[in-house]
Amino acid sequence: MSATTISAPPPSTSPTSAVQLNVEERNGSPDHDAPHIWDGNKVHQDQKVVLHVGCGNPNPLKLHREFRSSQWREVRLDLDPNTRPDIVASITHMPQVSDQSVDAVWSSHNLEHLYAHEIPAALGEFRRVLKPGGFVLITTPDLQEAAKAVAAGNVDDPLYESPAGPVTALDVLFGFQKSVASGNEFMAHRYGFTTKTLGRFLEQARFRRGRVDRHGMYLWARAWV
Repeated sequence: MSATTISAPPPSTSPTSAVQLNVEERNGSPDHDAPHIWDGNKVHQDQKVVLHVGCGNPNPLKLHREFRSSQWREVRLDLDPNTRPDIVASITHMPQVSDQSVDAVWSSHNLEHLYAHEIPAALGEFRRVLKPGGFVLITTPDLQEAAKAVAAGNVDDPLYESPAGPVTALDVLFGFQKSVASGNEFMAHRYGFTTKTLGRFLEQARFRRGRVDRHGMYLWARAWV
């Protein structure tokens, strides 16, 4: 089928580059001691479900603004039980979430915490739980922007300010060093993305169509099943 161009959502700045996915349509209270089984098909039919993966500690502002309305119901999933998610699970294996049960998956700064061989499993899980016509919205650091600072020898200089503090090229490459030093190994980075690599992973995961854009220090991707 014909390719469709979808603009990446958030920042108002224009994308500096984009990779278009051209893929033909194919067939195809929390109790952490017990499984939490989620079936989005049981939600009120007028309300859509967004699965917020790698949600971290509760914070309404972590949910992308597209999903902050009464139209959407957030289901929070995280590997760390201390974040009090609805579902404790890895994004590479989410058996508590039924097939084709959510309308959207929101993944903010998660994929870079996986090893390369784990990324197909995570994207496969995102695709599995999405309803037909559903979509995934992903943001990750832009490895090309970090590489510019590395090439210039400015590995310790702040690239931008985050809620947790200034972020350097080393933080982008290896994970936020302050968090890792404090014992939070979940914050270590194991992979980095460009528009081409993220687009290729999405195509290989058999998403039907989508787009990856560069906005400032981040990549933004949206892909449909």
